[in-house]
Amino acid sequence: MAYQAPKGTRDVTPAESYRWQYVENLIRRTTAKYGFLEARTPVIEHTELFLRSVGDTTDVVQKEMYTFQDKGGRSITLKPEGTAGTVRMFVEHGLFSETMPLKTYYLNCPVFRYERPQAGRLREHHQFGVELFGAPQPSADAEVISLAYDIFTSLGATDLTVKLNSIGCPKCRSNYQTALKAYLEQYRDELCEDCRIRLEKNPLRVLDCKVESCKKITAMAPHTMDYVCNECKAHMHEVQGYLSAVGIPFEMDPMLVRGLDYYTRTVFEIVYDAAGAQGTLCGGGRYDGLVKQIGGPEVPAVGFGLGIERLLLYLDQTGKSIPEPPAMDMLIFGMDDAGKNKAFQLTKALRDAGYSADTDHVGRSVKANMKYAGKSKARFVLIIGENELTTGIGNVKNMETGEQESTALSVEGIINLIGGKGNE
Repeated sequence: MAYQAPKGTRDVTPAESYRWQYVENLIRRTTAKYGFLEARTPVIEHTELFLRSVGDTTDVVQKEMYTFQDKGGRSITLKPEGTAGTVRMFVEHGLFSETMPLKTYYLNCPVFRYERPQAGRLREHHQFGVELFGAPQPSADAEVISLAYDIFTSLGATDLTVKLNSIGCPKCRSNYQTALKAYLEQYRDELCEDCRIRLEKNPLRVLDCKVESCKKITAMAPHTMDYVCNECKAHMHEVQGYLSAVGIPFEMDPMLVRGLDYYTRTVFEIVYDAAGAQGTLCGGGRYDGLVKQIGGPEVPAVGFGLGIERLLLYLDQTGKSIPEPPAMDMLIFGMDDAGKNKAFQLTKALRDAGYSADTDHVGRSVKANMKYAGKSKARFVLIIGENELTTGIGNVKNMETGEQESTALSVEGIINLIGGKGNE
């Protein structure tokens, strides 16, 4: 039988991996400018971690997690998002004892959600996210939004909107939940089955429902900002001020709550409106109570996550080009065994000098090797035969101009002819 990747997963072939690498390298450069350091956490976590942090009334926990029992009878889950594992790491290793703030990010982080595969969202997809611990000030919220926005603009984005909302703190959110529940009770019979359960356990989750009938009801629901306390209002006002100060456009979205329970105060999304339902490229917010909830001290935190697949899809949809990788500097082929040995030697010497180089490992004819060189878009080609070995001189062909020039069969002679610093 012919095996295929499981539904909702996909391969990244060698012909397209350069696109991922380009985005990943840009992300690493940007996070370095902001002072963030990389963290890597396991793909699996104890299920209880997500029940406590993400929330047992969320779609992620109720419908989407890949959970199983291991051979020791422990409930294990493939991580459905990156924040909970990073916070677990922060607590387990006592990183709260270090100088704050602690700025960390994760990249090419595989996450797993059992849902209907759709454009830019797969059952296994890969996230980039940042988590900033120990910074209660509104400037930290604006900092992570600015970082995400910088990444998008560096990729050529000019058509994005930052959507903001405040969902309050534990002190004031109960007032909003009471008002929201009273409003939704009027429409109980019109809510979907899931939302009728959410109405009892966590009314805020109804606002995140994607069922059209529920969306029509929640469109007229009370707004969170009408119920948050003065401290939360002041916090959001300052976040807006910092974003305005650096020229990042934003708009308030009173229906924005995000799909995970750990958020407090600021929540945000960066949206590409023309993509419709698939337009959310990035989402995050503040989660000041999560560190304590997972067993650590009270440490404020804020962060975001974005899907690499969704980002690449956006770049395709908007015609944002990713530069192709540089062509091979040089291909060196031998016509006989002695020539192949010399070609192998010179190829290694060029690589040691910082150039990209390759030789024939297939046993092609000279004509076939030249055809291969043309397809591979190599910059220069050198063919070594008996005459070249006898004289110590070879002809290097410039594949762009078609011109040939003689050089000594030494790495110094070749470098002197082809110039540049190579692709290292």
